[in-house]
Amino acid sequence: MSNFKFCPVCTAPLGLHVLDEVERLVCTKEDCNFIYYNNPLPVVAGLIRYEDKILLARNAKWPEKMMGLITGFLENGESPEEGIIREAKEETNLDLSGLSLIGNYSFIQKNELIIAFFAEGHGTIKLSEELVEYKLIPPEKLRPWPYATGLAVKDWLDSNGYKN
Repeated sequence: MSNFKFCPVCTAPLGLHVLDEVERLVCTKEDCNFIYYNNPLPVVAGLIRYEDKILLARNAKWPEKMMGLITGFLENGESPEEGIIREAKEETNLDLSGLSLIGNYSFIQKNELIIAFFAEGHGTIKLSEELVEYKLIPPEKLRPWPYATGLAVKDWLDSNGYKN
């Protein structure tokens, strides 16, 4: 659940109520009708092949040796395809082509829905301040991790005949 205690519309206290068989925070003021749904946030992820290798990057906030796919939150009014194209350009300076959907993955720990794509990357890699390093891994040496975008990596490897 959330840390919200007061309604963002009228400032009355929020209370727990079961709606549609789900416990939700609801405004206690009778005529307000605010309901906090706590829906997952949409995140786009890109498994990007660059120079016949897979691009992994480390976020500046992550521990050393922790690498992942290029990811970012979907912006208002943006399609998932537009979102990953924008994120790849912002974070790596790469242009993408050959976009194809790998799949959708729940990341329950962070309340996110990951929409993962495969794409070819073109251009010269130049990392944004959000990323501190990158690696290019041959697909046959890529090892998926057991959660979040790692599930997309596993599905892509499996669907492309790589043993992992």
